[in-house]
Amino acid sequence: MDVSGKAGQREQGKGMISGHHHISMFTKDLKENNHFYTEVLGLRRVKVSVNQGDVGMYHVFYGDTEGSPGNDLTFFEIPNIGRTHPGTNMISGIALLVPSYESLEYWRKRLASYDIGHDGIVQYAGREALRFRDPDGLSLILINHENKDIPEAWEPWDENEIDAAHHILGMGAVEITVEDKDSIVSMLQNMFGYSVADEGQDGTLLEAVTNEVFGEILIRSESGGNARAGRGSVHHLAIESQARPLDEWDRILKEAGYMTTGVKDRYYFESLYFREGNGIMFEIVGPGGRGFTADRPVEELGTGLDLPPFLEDQREEIEAHLRPIEEWT
Repeated sequence: MDVSGKAGQREQGKGMISGHHHISMFTKDLKENNHFYTEVLGLRRVKVSVNQGDVGMYHVFYGDTEGSPGNDLTFFEIPNIGRTHPGTNMISGIALLVPSYESLEYWRKRLASYDIGHDGIVQYAGREALRFRDPDGLSLILINHENKDIPEAWEPWDENEIDAAHHILGMGAVEITVEDKDSIVSMLQNMFGYSVADEGQDGTLLEAVTNEVFGEILIRSESGGNARAGRGSVHHLAIESQARPLDEWDRILKEAGYMTTGVKDRYYFESLYFREGNGIMFEIVGPGGRGFTADRPVEELGTGLDLPPFLEDQREEIEAHLRPIEEWT
C-alpha cells in the first residue's frame, strides 16, 4: 500500500478532497450526550436515525442549522459499551472552530460553570486553543479561527443560549495518533492531494484546501500498544469528494492495494469505507448527496426518528427496540 513513489497517484487526488464531511463516535448514554452537545455546546441535533448496519442502535447527528458537511459530529449509542483504552493507532482528538480569542475566554468560563475540566488556553497545532473532554471522554479542542471566513454553506445554530459572537462554527483539525506516521502522511498526500501545512512538535499538519483549517488532519506519532475502542472512541472520519465520483475512488484505492466496502447508499449521501495501514477507518462521501432535509423540513430537523426509504417498512419493529426519543431528549 505504499503510494509514495507513484507519480500518477500524486496527481490523481490533487484537490479532490474539499474537507471533512462528518466524524462518528461511540456514546454510552444518549441522554447525557444529547444534553452536552445541544445544551452545553449549543449545537443543533439535526438528525435522529439508526445505524444502518444494526438498526437496533441509534445514530444521532449534531451540527449547524442544516447539518452542513464539515459540521456534523455523529454518535452511535451502545449502552453496554466499556471504556476506551488509550493507545496508538486511533483518532485522538477533534478540533472545533470558534471565532476569536475572546471566544476561547468565553468558553473557558462556560465550561468551568458546568464543572468541565480543561487545560486552559494553550497552543495547539500553531493556534490558540482550549482542550477538554465530553462526558464519554472524547477529546475536543476549541480553536481560535481568528475571525476568518467560514464556508458559505455553514450556518451556526443560534437557537441556544450561547452568545452569538462565540458560537461553534464547525470542525477544524482532526487529530490522528499512529505508529507509522510516514505511511498515513504519504497516503493522504499522494492518494488524496493533502499538503503539509506545518511540521511542529504536535505532529504533521495536513490540509485538504490551501490555507483553510476546516479540512486539516494532524498526524501524531506514538509507539506502544494499540488503542482499544470504547465509549468516546472515534469510529471513522468522513472526508468529502465533491469532484470525483465514488466508483473512481473505489478503483483507485483497490489498485493501490486497499480493501474497500464498495459504494454504500446511506440515502442522505453515498460513501465508501476503507482502512489505511495503521487501522484508521476513513469514509469518503461522494458528490451530490441529498442532505438531511431530504425527508424532513429544516424547521423540524432532529425532532423525530428518520429512516431511509429502504428501512421504512421496518419502522414499527425498529421503534419497538429503541428507547423512545422522549426519554433522552
